[in-house]
Amino acid sequence: MPQLGESVVEGTIGKWLVEEGDTVQKDQPLVEILTDKADSEIPSPVAGVVTRIAAKVDEVVQVGGVLCEISEGGAAAASPDPAKPAPADEEAPAARTGTKAPASPAVRKLAREKGVDLTEVQGSGAGGRILKKDLEEAAAPPAPKAPAVPTVGHAEIPQSLPMPRPSAFKPPPYRPAPGDQVVPFSRRRRIIADHMVYSKQTSPDVVTFAECDLDATARLRDKYKDQYKKEGVSLTFLSFVLAATTRALREFPELNARVLDDSYVLLRDVNLGVAVDTPEGLVVPVIRNADELTVRGLARAVADLAVRARDGKLTPDDLANKTFTVSNPGLRGNLVGGAIISQPNVGILRIGTIKKRVVVVEKDGQDLMAIHPVMYMALTYDHRIVDGVHANGFLYRITEILEKGDFEL
Repeated sequence: MPQLGESVVEGTIGKWLVEEGDTVQKDQPLVEILTDKADSEIPSPVAGVVTRIAAKVDEVVQVGGVLCEISEGGAAAASPDPAKPAPADEEAPAARTGTKAPASPAVRKLAREKGVDLTEVQGSGAGGRILKKDLEEAAAPPAPKAPAVPTVGHAEIPQSLPMPRPSAFKPPPYRPAPGDQVVPFSRRRRIIADHMVYSKQTSPDVVTFAECDLDATARLRDKYKDQYKKEGVSLTFLSFVLAATTRALREFPELNARVLDDSYVLLRDVNLGVAVDTPEGLVVPVIRNADELTVRGLARAVADLAVRARDGKLTPDDLANKTFTVSNPGLRGNLVGGAIISQPNVGILRIGTIKKRVVVVEKDGQDLMAIHPVMYMALTYDHRIVDGVHANGFLYRITEILEKGDFEL
């Protein structure tokens, strides 16, 4: 199993494209791997014959684990040495199946952080799948016994209070009514769902909003969009938002960061993730070093990534190492709405649909009414390291750049 991105530590077997005994060429796709980033096809590193498939569909394989064995030149793979029988006077150890407990990448990562052995956890999900709550229950220390209440004097005030534990109450299982349609999670949807729950449980997030008058940016866009169209570049409003965001990230580095256990890192590179909707679900391809690109360069990059995302041609590198995300719901988007932070980032900007609205403008010392294109923006940020003053300043700076139309095309 190769490394499919900086934060990817394992993958799920989605579909084998070859069978045992098949002859394969170098770089021929062998297997589809599903991660919390995207589906990826793993190519053969050599030409030869597939002698053994080591991992079954839906099995989770760690980075560096064996997917299959290929014999170069078609020779049969060497058989492993037979296991030596245990001495008669020793008790044989319990056999291990080697099959991993079913759990999502996010749950496995959390288990490693908490030091929990997943083979000892009973899963409550479908097919025995281990859910986040199962892991938390296994990792939680036993409840301490209540201390005796003194009959005289004053009780000491504790220096710190224990964190409240979630209620042990479990609602009765839901039974669908006649006519209801039960839709099982696809592997892709299951991983997305687990990642969203993990993010909400990881980041204490706050959402702040801003209104943005796009009149100046719209005039600049109208001036150059036909010229750019002849060059094959679609000059969208999103490219202007991305340009403003990269400049604001340089001025407010707390938003271009990631949290470690007891510290955080202000990241050198500005790699913007741009959410793209595909038939298989939402993916977030990455524009690397976005702060070094002009509006034209950003427009080209967005168009290229969007096409490859919808065609299913993104590579693992296209989805790795984002430092901040911008979500654009498009023409059919709504007025405004918050988004969930994509871990391990500490912020995500969601822009609403653009509508013409009546605004008040000042001219020659008088307030006048005008009709301008207006957009609302929502910034979700991680309050562990981002204070409100920095988040508000960051969003205000983006608004200021857009309202002035201050761009290098």
